[in-house]
Amino acid sequence: MKGFPNYLVALALMALACSIASAYDPAPLQDFCVALNTTADAVFVNGKFCKDPKLVTANDFFFPGLNTPRSTASQLGSNVTLLDVSKIPGLNTLGVSLARIDFAPYGLNPPHTHPRAIEILVVVEGTLYVGFVTSNPDNRLITKTLYPGDVFVFPIGLIHFQFNVGNTNAVSFSGLGSQNPGLIVIAKNVFGANPPINPDVLIKAFQLEKNVVDELQKKFAA
Repeated sequence: MKGFPNYLVALALMALACSIASAYDPAPLQDFCVALNTTADAVFVNGKFCKDPKLVTANDFFFPGLNTPRSTASQLGSNVTLLDVSKIPGLNTLGVSLARIDFAPYGLNPPHTHPRAIEILVVVEGTLYVGFVTSNPDNRLITKTLYPGDVFVFPIGLIHFQFNVGNTNAVSFSGLGSQNPGLIVIAKNVFGANPPINPDVLIKAFQLEKNVVDELQKKFAA
């Protein structure tokens, strides 16, 4: 990738290859099944409408410009560019996707989970403090500070995060073991649910005062 040292590009590609090896999606029954939103020029294979293989082109497997920095002008100071089956139709049934994550200084990719995917991340620029929390009853926090060239794995379904602890921008790439890994951002999903969760549920679950719950629901409903 233009703009990054070759060894870092190699590590990013290794991360993607490893995620393929541990893909969560079922194995395909054909070479590929390029996804379609309509049934025109489609065949029905393995439970999905797929583009007629004779009409498939290189562009069905292509996405340009992932080397271009993304804007981090957000409240959290981060920006995730996910290349899943909605961006690259050729990923359909292949059980893999890729993400670029840009961080402003002290930017955060907040605690979240991917219900359908293992994630393997490689840092190509900056310093990231990353971690995940194990399931009940231990709820153990496992963390590591990563530097360019370092790789870290987030097990499927566990809450995890990435935080730029440096005063410069940071960039990482992640391979995910699903064509559609899913995303549950803990704070947003709980306090920004639509329609809202009954505040009494959240007051009891989080042991908070009602005014705090009301404020959080207003904040995340936006």
